[in-house]
Amino acid sequence: MKLRTMKTGQTGKIHAITVQGSLGLRLCEMGLVPGTSIKMEGRDPVKIRLHGQVLTLRNNEADHIEMNVQEEEQ
Repeated sequence: MKLRTMKTGQTGKIHAITVQGSLGLRLCEMGLVPGTSIKMEGRDPVKIRLHGQVLTLRNNEADHIEMNVQEEEQ
């Protein structure tokens, strides 16, 4: 699932960054690397919580981040 399609409040781990070059490097420098746990805080723009901080991404940046989303507990 792409990061941008996650629902507000959903959590998961980054599976892959699907872009290379300067944008891929920029995402990695912001701490968005495979295995990082995140929580979706809001959409449009995409707001995520990671490492205790909120990070805002452009929609086109979030489209390059593939997620493994945790199943919601009933």
